[in-house]
Amino acid sequence: MRRHAQPPGPPPRPPPPPAPGGYAGLPRQSPPPSGYDSGYNTGQVYGTPGGGGRGPGGPRRPGGPGRPPGQAPDWRKRLKVGAIVLLVAVVGTSVGTYFWADGKMRREVDLAKVIDRPAEDDCTTYLIVGSDSREGMSAEEKKKLHTGSAEGKRTDSMMVLAACGGGNSMISLPRDSDVEIPKFVGSESGKTFPTQGRRVKLNAAYAEDGPELLVRTVEHNTGLRIDHYAEIGFAGFANIVDALGGVEMDIPKAFKDKKSGADFQAGKQELNGEQALAFVRTRYAFAGSDLDRTKNQQKFLSALASQAATPGTILNPFKLYPTMGAGLDTVIVDKDMSLFDLAEMFFAMKGVSGGEGTSMNMPISGERGGNLVWNQDKVKELVKQIQNDEKVTVTEK
Repeated sequence: MRRHAQPPGPPPRPPPPPAPGGYAGLPRQSPPPSGYDSGYNTGQVYGTPGGGGRGPGGPRRPGGPGRPPGQAPDWRKRLKVGAIVLLVAVVGTSVGTYFWADGKMRREVDLAKVIDRPAEDDCTTYLIVGSDSREGMSAEEKKKLHTGSAEGKRTDSMMVLAACGGGNSMISLPRDSDVEIPKFVGSESGKTFPTQGRRVKLNAAYAEDGPELLVRTVEHNTGLRIDHYAEIGFAGFANIVDALGGVEMDIPKAFKDKKSGADFQAGKQELNGEQALAFVRTRYAFAGSDLDRTKNQQKFLSALASQAATPGTILNPFKLYPTMGAGLDTVIVDKDMSLFDLAEMFFAMKGVSGGEGTSMNMPISGERGGNLVWNQDKVKELVKQIQNDEKVTVTEK
């Protein structure tokens, strides 16, 4: 049977044009009535005004994401996480500070060049030297600090610090001490210089061949083994004191000294870097000359260590970093000395000032040609007590 074609239907009607201001197929929205809140102010654009849903920026449900409504936050977990984050930050900062400081140390003295050394003992013994080095100082600074302008450097003060289980001992070695220069190997030439029986002032050893010969001479004349060496010049000393914000001292008697620039009244007072340097260098204001000066040096170094090794300095970055920067840039130490060893040295000095040890001059028995002669019997007993890790009972007089 023949099919009849169906007549085509009416063409599809085109969609209505979009209403002005609206979307296609939707009527234009009337402007909101006055006072209407669209929900943007409360973050509920996609939720109901009552908070039945949460859109981007909307309020959390009472329990928070993944937490049933009404369940309190887990504060223990939050505190634990916070503590871990804090610990990691502190450890990271501490490790970074250690490597920063350790990298600034000037390890310039090689004790491996010292020959014929005494045997090791249980104490850790430091040779602490104050030199008259004017390295890095401008003409204005030399004038301000009354240092003069002499070239090179000499030892202005020397002391042995023995950190022992039986107590710490700080023993000043007067620079005018009468000592023998022993056989030694030149630090630069490598040449061996035989014993000639020469007796000189102790500071001549440093002037002749530097720290290595000074260590060799101290060991030969005392019998003590020097484990570590630390030296600081004029500018470095003053900078450390200023970085600490000054050091408090109790000066028992007023004194003046034009050569050092000292001008002090009696009583407690805070010394800045310039005043501190004048205090430890003053020599001609005292009847005992060098022996009184060494006592002042011990007293000041102990006070300096006591102030540096306190929580107020160690835990305060505004004091710690400037102090470490000023000290580590200028303190010269031996090649084997670590930052930990340097810290131990300061704490040992602090112990002496706290009454936990002995502070004294090397015992003197007289003079020879203007040099101070050590009391050999007392020196031997003193060294024996240190080597045996006993409490020092020897006195300087």
